[in-house]
Amino acid sequence: MAESGEAPRTVILTVDDDPGVSRAVARDLRRRYGGSHRVVRAETASAALEALQEMKLRGDLVAVIVADYRMPQMNGIEFLERAMDVFPGARRVLLTAYADTGAAIDAINLVDLDHYLLKPWDPPEEKLYPVVDDLLDSWLASDHRPVPETKVVGHRWSAHSSEVREFLARNQVPYRWYPSDEPEGQRLLAAAGEDGLRLPLVITPDGRVLVEPDARELAGRVGLATAPSAEFYDLIVVGGGPAGLGAAVYGASEGLRTVLVERTATGGQAGQSSRIENYLGFPDGVSGAQLTDRARRQAARFGAEMLTAREVVGLEVNGPSRAVRFADGSAIAAHTVILATGVTYRQLDAPGVAGLTGRGVFYGAALTEAAGCAGKDVYVVGGANSAGQAAVHLAKGARSVTILVRADDLTRSMSHYLVQQIAELPSVTVRARTEVARAHGSDHLERLTLRDTVTGATEEVDAQWLFVFIGAAPLTGWLEGVVVRDERGFVVAGPDLAPGGEPPKGWPLDRVPYHLETSVPGVFVAGDARSESAKRVASAVGEGAMAVMLVHRYLERL
Repeated sequence: MAESGEAPRTVILTVDDDPGVSRAVARDLRRRYGGSHRVVRAETASAALEALQEMKLRGDLVAVIVADYRMPQMNGIEFLERAMDVFPGARRVLLTAYADTGAAIDAINLVDLDHYLLKPWDPPEEKLYPVVDDLLDSWLASDHRPVPETKVVGHRWSAHSSEVREFLARNQVPYRWYPSDEPEGQRLLAAAGEDGLRLPLVITPDGRVLVEPDARELAGRVGLATAPSAEFYDLIVVGGGPAGLGAAVYGASEGLRTVLVERTATGGQAGQSSRIENYLGFPDGVSGAQLTDRARRQAARFGAEMLTAREVVGLEVNGPSRAVRFADGSAIAAHTVILATGVTYRQLDAPGVAGLTGRGVFYGAALTEAAGCAGKDVYVVGGANSAGQAAVHLAKGARSVTILVRADDLTRSMSHYLVQQIAELPSVTVRARTEVARAHGSDHLERLTLRDTVTGATEEVDAQWLFVFIGAAPLTGWLEGVVVRDERGFVVAGPDLAPGGEPPKGWPLDRVPYHLETSVPGVFVAGDARSESAKRVASAVGEGAMAVMLVHRYLERL
């Protein structure tokens, strides 16, 4: 392995088993970037991995990794997959011959590949440098600094411990989990001067100790933005799911001063999905976390401001200004607002469930809990896509997965491709016309009573894990009395407000509402929170983009 001189800490790594190609790509990279980056060259994947480990220990920053596809022992895709574990933020490029472009395209999903380059790349001024320039800009715009892991000490069956882990995971904050009854967890508790009666305990990378933190305190201490930088914006987006992220990307990219406010973590329900396989442009599927991360980075790159762990509790109209009020009493205002609050899963109304929530009963995918299900019997309640995706994901490690649905089968509400996948998994069973009648357990879920919805017959089964995906309740209660909602709480907009082509009662303008505009001019709705929406990721993203177009139309007439 050869390196350029002393150079800065930021590294561009290139690996190719052909010495001639290896020298050529390193030479071209040094010619352009040698003054600002250290170019490291390796001729085997194993040597490159060793170099990455050494740089990790030294605290170096790796911005771009360029790997050849055809290498012995370990090909470029396998190498990049392992390199992701060491430097997940580094931008990844695959060097490939024309005959291997299919493999390169597959790698886009497999290792979240940023780009692939065909060999030869002459002239580099046209084929190499523009690509690397864009990747370096993207890397610089991200939070690329190495962040020491946050430590979380908690009890395995503590609902609050589960909430903290889920919050960190969904916000992609690196952390390590230490059970409070194991030696290392006990050592950390002792070092913090705690006896373990108050859990979870969080130790931030700078050594600060948080005991039983709420989401906002935790967010502020692990580097997530919680306070707005201004009092007035062009656009406030409420909600960070696909619709909200789509609106933030298009709003900020088109020059609007945009702030996105999210009460928990960006991504919404889609962000918790283990695999979305019917989203356009991802033939092999994409995880909700990957899609969310890309969208969040994209929005940030365009200048959108994102606030986490801020709950919006009110919407106010003050002349041409629209303000959103937070739970702590503070507020921010803007010319326009896009409501992208999405939906939440309905609570399972069965005795015993509420007291065991977070202690074996989980709503949604509960990303941090999947590993604990290995070799266990798992139950999933729900018959829509989110339940199906979770069942397929859990089946990879669980001994068995049982899907409980009240309907006759899954075809009523689940996409055909998922129904087919589930039918081919021997460890997954579908129990139709079945519901949870009761949950049993002391400190965690131990058993379930299941009931046949036709005959009323009951059966008790052993269970430690229950994941619930039932219904969709809109998060719009805070809009009561401000915007028109339907009987289920979804926001009514556009033509549904003016079915006869006439402005709705109380509408103050001489035009009918725009397509996604609510009963308050300048306030729009996008995604699952809208009445009669499609409840799909692609349509939510599209509505977020369309809402921004209508925001521009509204602003032009102010």
